[in-house]
Amino acid sequence: MIRLQEKISDELQAKLDSLEAYLIKLGSLAVGFSGGADSSFLLAAAKETLGDRVIAVTGSDASVPEREVKEAAAFCNERGIRHIICRMDPLKEEGYRNNGPDRCYLCKRGIFTEVKRIALENDIEYVAEGSNMDDLGDYRPGMRAVSELSVKSPLREAGLCKSDIRLLSKAMGLPTWSKPAYACLASRFVYGEEITEEKLRMIDRAEQFLIEHGFFEERVRMHGKMARIEVPPKDIPRLAEDGMREEVYNEFKKLGFMFVALDMKGYTQGSMNATL
Repeated sequence: MIRLQEKISDELQAKLDSLEAYLIKLGSLAVGFSGGADSSFLLAAAKETLGDRVIAVTGSDASVPEREVKEAAAFCNERGIRHIICRMDPLKEEGYRNNGPDRCYLCKRGIFTEVKRIALENDIEYVAEGSNMDDLGDYRPGMRAVSELSVKSPLREAGLCKSDIRLLSKAMGLPTWSKPAYACLASRFVYGEEITEEKLRMIDRAEQFLIEHGFFEERVRMHGKMARIEVPPKDIPRLAEDGMREEVYNEFKKLGFMFVALDMKGYTQGSMNATL
């Protein structure tokens, strides 16, 4: 049984029981593990349910900040979960580099093909990913790859949404219960703009700079030589203050951006999809 440190509602307990029953039915599982709130909860629940019949596989490439890989490794180490980091290079694929609307599909197909290979090598029967019910309402081409490769989605099978996962993660004592949503750095580009390792590094360093200055829920979107910064509306005044504004502008110029803009709407998940 999945252990909880806090009491939860009957409705949430029913969903947790459903998840546990589904995981038991699978028997063994390789979890595509990003280190985010959803996949962390799934992995922790699977570990408590299936024990050593669970492994975590994290894809690492230029679109994934090193801090995310390190946090994923620490999460697994603390819980005694076998963790395999596979080095990927999606930039080798022309369709990915050209950043068409199917970029996420190409990336997910590559990652989960590798996860399936690793699962087979380790005598693990099933592969799973951490999407939840809320993900059904956005443009998610990567879900096509999940379907084509018969990757399991246990959180959706149990009817769990993002708020459920955060509440259950908190009840389990997971440090990721309040972790901001994250998407790979490739999602920061306008569709049709070429993705390069240099541009990914620029975005990575720009976002790391914002994080180090206390902006923990942020995005730096790239529009050619312009950086468009998104932070929650409550953080806009602090970012726009003269001292902070000048510091951010000067740092971004050093990184190679010619123009730096602040999005007045504030952070919006998947905002680049609006162009579709």
